[in-house]
Amino acid sequence: MKKKQQHGGGGDCPAPRLPAAAAAGGGPGPGQGGGWKRRRPLSPLPFLSLRDYGFCMAALLLFCLGSLFYQLNGGPPHFLLDLRHYLGNSTYLDDHGPPPQKVLPFPSQVVYNRVGKCGSRTVVLLLRILSEKHGFNLVTSDIHNKTRLTKNEQMELIKNISTAEQPYLFTRHVHFLNFSRFGGDQPVYINIIRDPVNRFLSNYFFRRFGDWRGEQNHMIRTPSMRQEERYLDINVCILENYPECSNPRLFYIIPYFCGQHPRCREPGEWALERAKLNVNENFLLVGILEELEDVLLLLERFLPHYFKDVLSIYKNPEHRKLGNLTVTVKKTVPSPEAIQILYQRMRYEYEFYYYVKEQFHLLKRKFGLKSHIRKPRPRPEFFIPSPLETEEPIDDEEEDDEKWLEDIYKR
Repeated sequence: MKKKQQHGGGGDCPAPRLPAAAAAGGGPGPGQGGGWKRRRPLSPLPFLSLRDYGFCMAALLLFCLGSLFYQLNGGPPHFLLDLRHYLGNSTYLDDHGPPPQKVLPFPSQVVYNRVGKCGSRTVVLLLRILSEKHGFNLVTSDIHNKTRLTKNEQMELIKNISTAEQPYLFTRHVHFLNFSRFGGDQPVYINIIRDPVNRFLSNYFFRRFGDWRGEQNHMIRTPSMRQEERYLDINVCILENYPECSNPRLFYIIPYFCGQHPRCREPGEWALERAKLNVNENFLLVGILEELEDVLLLLERFLPHYFKDVLSIYKNPEHRKLGNLTVTVKKTVPSPEAIQILYQRMRYEYEFYYYVKEQFHLLKRKFGLKSHIRKPRPRPEFFIPSPLETEEPIDDEEEDDEKWLEDIYKR
């Protein structure tokens, strides 16, 4: 007598029927401990399904079509070209060898709108040497006596500068240009100024008698100057209020920083304040000629791709010989009375000069530079009660120098 199979429900249940193949071959069925699986179709890659393989082939086809379209439509975008220029034209071996030495300078657009008789010829001599040494593009101009430009002239000059090969440093005697006004990228500006009276005296005698580079170079610069004007006594020019020794001719430095607006050529508060604003917003550094070595040190710190080793070149005896040739000859000192009159006429120039000087000394303190110059002469008396006198900058010793330098570059 056979026993009946018991189930949880207590009822009779027929045994499950096996597939014919399993029954015939004696293979295990689903309920007998075997893993009965459905066979997959053959695939070129065993770990991919046919659907995954088709997806990969479609992606490859799209990539090939996109690459063809990309090449037929002018090649890579500008940012890839810039990246290629930054990294250099490397090969596989280059990528696995020593890192390339050339690094794209930052910033790569610098303008030195040099102020006349403020050491600019000395700095240009240095720049010619540095451009060959470091490989940047030094862009100069043959125009020396046109600082004020019409709107069309501004647009044309900005266009020519902006299309120069980067990294470039453009230099010319020209009042500040606002590149962004005409849709261009605003470059980094640098400049150097000096004591206004000293600058005026240097220019006065240079126009008449030149410098040590040649006895006749002043005749080339001012061929139409009459003899009585060439040998005009400086005290007579000042005390008798000749045009060359009075305003607006004495209002010379501020327009280089104020800009091309007509009011920038009018001595007054408006031009002064606008010049200060541009110094703060657009100039990386405005140095003082009386402290030229410190100016060069800071330029080397801020712009090493342009000014690395500039101080050692400047101190080289061979360069010193060239620099001495640019010293103005036959320069004399006016009487104290004439000097005091110049101070009064150049009131705004001195306001700007002392403002820049204080900002420059703030930079020096931030980088641990100390002044090694002789004691400066006292300021003119009319500056003492002046409400525009710039307060002494606060020296924040806890500020990180490298972080501050990054902020400077972001201006």
